[in-house]
Amino acid sequence: MTEDKKVIIDDVEYLESELSDDAKILINHLARMDGKVNAAKFNLIEIQRGRDAFFADLKAELERDD
Repeated sequence: MTEDKKVIIDDVEYLESELSDDAKILINHLARMDGKVNAAKFNLIEIQRGRDAFFADLKAELERDD
């Protein structure tokens, strides 16, 4: 016997088996969007770190020219 998954939205608990097919699809869309948001945040961190490294290289280059 499989346990029915619970979904909490705005502090209200729902059983997955009681949700409409459309609600289930929307929950899946939200989960995918959450994944994309997290991936975008990670990409932004990578880009910022890369930018910081280039800026540090530029500062070192300018100091070498002095």
